Amino acid sequence: MRPIVTRTATVLAVGAVIAATVAAGHPEITRADLEKALVPTFANLYVQQSHILGIPGITPTTIGATTSCDKGGPKVADTGAGPNWICLMNFTDNQGKHQDGAKFEVTVHTDATYVAGGPSKTTGLATITDTHGHDVPNPVFEFDGVIEISK
Repeated sequence: MRPIVTRTATVLAVGAVIAATVAAGHPEITRADLEKALVPTFANLYVQQSHILGIPGITPTTIGATTSCDKGGPKVADTGAGPNWICLMNFTDNQGKHQDGAKFEVTVHTDATYVAGGPSKTTGLATITDTHGHDVPNPVFEFDGVIEISK
């Protein structure tokens, strides 16, 4: 009976270490990694939105998106998973106006994926009307992506 108790204790201890590691997230996810992932995803989806709306000539280059992200304010390290990332997106919209600091709330998951949602004032509502008069999902209202971890 003693070996079963020892094995059970060992399994529980290993499980606790794994659970703590997963709960802590990937500390190797950095601000730079998130910014690098967010910008092209946003730009490509914004181009898709422009095509849905029938606005020609919009490309990732004409959008010129950049972002600056912060996790939880100045007292929190800009690393790891969590729902407390804020990214300020700068870009040229499909009307040619520069949007400075559009606030995107970003949740970074422990598997190095994220979900981002921006202000409807600059990205539009959850649904938009396409050129055929149909209401369709707005690709930039809320979107997700994968963060490539730098080594």
